[in-house]
Amino acid sequence: MQIPLQITFHGIDHSDAVETRIREKITKLQVISDRITSCRVVIEVHHRNTSNLHRKGEPFHIRVSLAVPGADLVVKRDPKDIHENEDIFVALREAFDSIERQLKDYAARQRGDVKTRANSGAAAEV
Repeated sequence: MQIPLQITFHGIDHSDAVETRIREKITKLQVISDRITSCRVVIEVHHRNTSNLHRKGEPFHIRVSLAVPGADLVVKRDPKDIHENEDIFVALREAFDSIERQLKDYAARQRGDVKTRANSGAAAEV
């Protein structure tokens, strides 16, 4: 990467374990494509004032942004359900699985491996 990895924590304390997992995931992405120029990961917890004392925890909001030549790939995971993504490692896995799919699609397009659809309206006439 031309620009060093940026990891930001909002509303949550920094975690060495989380940072290590993110770095592992980025290393895997760099194996898929060596054309990543920058990466930024934001982990955020939105605190809500509620009277629900039985709630286990706040959901994690994860944003992964990759810059590659000619494109910016972004995954933003904002949980709709309050019980979704209460485990930070599950939230990270889901976000990085999604950005990995985008990166693989990008790499395939760059190699010219993307199949084009046959023109369904044109029938071969004999």
